[in-house]
Amino acid sequence: MTDTPIATTTDTAAEATRSVVREFLAARVAGDVERITALFADEVDWLLAENPGVPWIRPRSTAAECAAQFTELMEHTVPEDARASVDTFLVDGADAVLMGHLSGTVRATGKSFAGPFALRLTVEDGRITRHHLYEDSLSIAGACAP
Repeated sequence: MTDTPIATTTDTAAEATRSVVREFLAARVAGDVERITALFADEVDWLLAENPGVPWIRPRSTAAECAAQFTELMEHTVPEDARASVDTFLVDGADAVLMGHLSGTVRATGKSFAGPFALRLTVEDGRITRHHLYEDSLSIAGACAP
């Protein structure tokens, strides 16, 4: 008998999930919309509370629509002021949860927003099938208001 642990299917799924999420985060930091699009599944369970006062927050369901959120966010905010930090990165099989803080400045108003976030992602067959983002929408809406 050896002391070497045997990888389980869950361990393998978790490592695959961790790898895709890391690649997703790297693509976001690099602004690589093509790579972000490729990481999303053709159909995505997207959840981000609708907020009519925030132009980049709207329903999405396709890979292209989900990746476009990044482009729209950059069009409406000051890229140099954008900050996000991940304090927690949990993975259980196909599911990942990231928690941290984000901040930015809305280009049209010059107002800033900041607050905590939680992002739940699900990875299946190497692509993101679920993207549920929970953030301080009140702070963001306030920064968008004239």
